[in-house]
Amino acid sequence: MENQNVIYGINGPVVTVRRTKSFSMMEMVYVGEEKLVGEIINITDELTTIQVYEETTGLKPGDPVFGTGEPMNVLLGPGILSNIFDGIERPLETIADKSGAFISRGVSVPSLDVNREWNVTVKVKVGDKLKAGQIYATLPETPVIEHRLIVSPKMSGTVTKVAPNGSYKLHDAVVTIKTDDGTEKELTLCQQWPIRTPRPVQERLAPTIPLITGQRVIDTLFPIAKGGTAAIPGGFGTGKTMTQHQLAKWCDADIIIYVGCGERGNEMSQVLEEFSALIDPKTNRPLTDRTVLIANTSNMPVAAREASIYTGVTLAEYYRDMGYHIAIMADSTSRWAEALREISGRLEEMPAEEGYPAYLPSRLAEFYERAGRADTLCGDEGSVTIIGAVSPQGGDFSEPVTQNTKRFIRCFWALDKSLAYARHYPAINWIDSYSEYFTDLDPWFAKNEGEDFIRSRRRINSLLQEESNLMEIVKLIGSDVLPDDQKLIIETAKVIRVGYLQQNAFHADDTFVSLEKQKLMMNTIIHLYHRAKHVVASGIPISQVLKLGLFDKLTKMKYDIPNNRLDMFKDYIQEIDSKIATITES
Repeated sequence: MENQNVIYGINGPVVTVRRTKSFSMMEMVYVGEEKLVGEIINITDELTTIQVYEETTGLKPGDPVFGTGEPMNVLLGPGILSNIFDGIERPLETIADKSGAFISRGVSVPSLDVNREWNVTVKVKVGDKLKAGQIYATLPETPVIEHRLIVSPKMSGTVTKVAPNGSYKLHDAVVTIKTDDGTEKELTLCQQWPIRTPRPVQERLAPTIPLITGQRVIDTLFPIAKGGTAAIPGGFGTGKTMTQHQLAKWCDADIIIYVGCGERGNEMSQVLEEFSALIDPKTNRPLTDRTVLIANTSNMPVAAREASIYTGVTLAEYYRDMGYHIAIMADSTSRWAEALREISGRLEEMPAEEGYPAYLPSRLAEFYERAGRADTLCGDEGSVTIIGAVSPQGGDFSEPVTQNTKRFIRCFWALDKSLAYARHYPAINWIDSYSEYFTDLDPWFAKNEGEDFIRSRRRINSLLQEESNLMEIVKLIGSDVLPDDQKLIIETAKVIRVGYLQQNAFHADDTFVSLEKQKLMMNTIIHLYHRAKHVVASGIPISQVLKLGLFDKLTKMKYDIPNNRLDMFKDYIQEIDSKIATITES
């Protein structure tokens, strides 16, 4: 039978079909003779509108459109880790082998390698009752991550047949179950899931465990919880991508999913080179063993950019359901919002602020609300932490994407252009940034790091706030007129800024710092402040304290004290006490 559904109009990535009732909303379709991937986004009696995820050059009215009867989905199974996909889960390395350096239109390759064999261990036996989300088999996906095959959340039943342990391909059946309605279903090594539908969990849990990043300004002043949400806004050159690279390398998540959404191609190639070269400190293996990259660069079709973050978060939820803690880096949600704006404009929708569609806030909410820590259907605990970079034009945080993002996240790491230009990295401004996780995380910090960690953090924060207030006065009348106790605050805050908050990603001992070392560094700085404050209060000029060289020494302690020699902090405390004593006794 001849296909009656043909293209009526084409406007960039937006294609229309006239007078058809063959398609349903959000259905995945194939457009044209080359079968370009698309998705139904609007239906009326007169026109059906399709968003095409590939370059539409060469399409013409009258070309056929084929329905699939299914929503836009991704294939979930072993082989996702260590891979690099485009925005609709097409493997870029496989495409490169097939079509060269540039993606051919309509290229059709399976998302995962269907011919690769996996060493499967079956965990159930005939007669077992399997519930949705339960683990029925395991296999080593990489040397560091065990892939747990879980029953689809839409399925349950009784095991009727079990294959022996051994090597199987992606679509081989390893378990057969009889569902409650009496039909038999084969469970293979993979399943499909629609990218715009969140995967269900048993129960959402409170965000009471921190995601340890090893970055002092984050762990100390603006911590994020596992299952939390954070935004990194900043203008061009402020270090958004660099900060996300550091978090991806060092945070204590089990699996990293990095979504390069509309970023420059050279940045994504840098991520590839860095991640493949970096040795994971936890496993002594390449970091790529627990990393997935989704690359949708700025020269790729704009519609696929819109799908890429949904693809990324769906992969994250799949591994969360196995009981893993996932961190997803979206770089950047501004480019994703720009894709929404372009498609909205082509659809001739009424624009809202700065031309963005009126549904921008709800789309951002859809994305960030898929973060969370949860008891999964298989009974384990897992989490998805979302860290999204925002690229406001000209560094203007009052623009719509930044302002709407702030409504749905609880951690705001504001990057500062002046700090970045002064080579202060991470360039997170300690005045403009905030974290709303303190009340949730403080019990964990108190139990694992002691109450003094919380006290030291508050003291550090208050000194930075006091310095900020004093610098307003200094700008007007200079620092010479300040009393010595206020000069001491400025000197101490300088040590905090340069010696503590500034961190060198290329220094072996400074690129990652444990919470224990962070606490000892804070305690040492505060100890010097209190001793010096006592001296100044007794009438001794602050100039005599500064001549001792203690402030300069503490500024360099992040380099001078190796991570495996934390006992040296005692020597620093003793040196502070002995040198301070020389000027109080004289």
